[in-house]
Amino acid sequence: MSKASARAYQAIRDAILSGHFQPGERLTEEELASACGVSRTPVRDALRVLASELYVTSVPNHGTFVTQWSIEDIETIFELRALLEGYGARRAAARIGAPQIAELETQADIIDAALQRRGGPDRDLFIDANRRFHDIVMEAARSERLTLMVHRLVQPPVVAQTATRYRKEDIARSNAHHREIIEALRTGDGRWAESVMTAHIHAAYRAYCNVQPDVVPLNGPAQPARR
Repeated sequence: MSKASARAYQAIRDAILSGHFQPGERLTEEELASACGVSRTPVRDALRVLASELYVTSVPNHGTFVTQWSIEDIETIFELRALLEGYGARRAAARIGAPQIAELETQADIIDAALQRRGGPDRDLFIDANRRFHDIVMEAARSERLTLMVHRLVQPPVVAQTATRYRKEDIARSNAHHREIIEALRTGDGRWAESVMTAHIHAAYRAYCNVQPDVVPLNGPAQPARR
């Protein structure tokens, strides 16, 4: 991807995540090119990538639109994430090494620091550390196919938007789960790690439901099951 295409991609993606472009809104290459300060070719390249990541949908003879997600779509995404990331945590418990445990602790410490920022939580710092935490767990699971499947599930904007809307208590709860996942992985207890990770994803869905009142929460446990 060229620098111009990357710039257009980032600008359009950010506009979708921020809600500037609403679900179902039609996007035109000409208007996007003008807004991004590039020609139409980089915009076209950016839209192609965004379509592969499910941010936009191209309809033949009609144009490109911001992807609309049904309640059923959203529930399915989070339920699949709970299943796959829970399984990944169980695999990781049997394969993770001390360096990766240390990396996980570093990310949890960063999130704690983000929580303590004067004026309110640093959500950007939380989002980056949270993403890295989950990536490390998947890396420790040592399954390229599983990692690819999970990556596809966390790409949709409805997933990315969840963390941006977390309240301080949501972030604190999320990191408490992270700390327990670390302990489960440290002791090599796969079932414990799977249980906490599954509850962790269900709790993320509930946080999404808090700002989307028309979405019905999953029936999974609200808190991780203790050993």
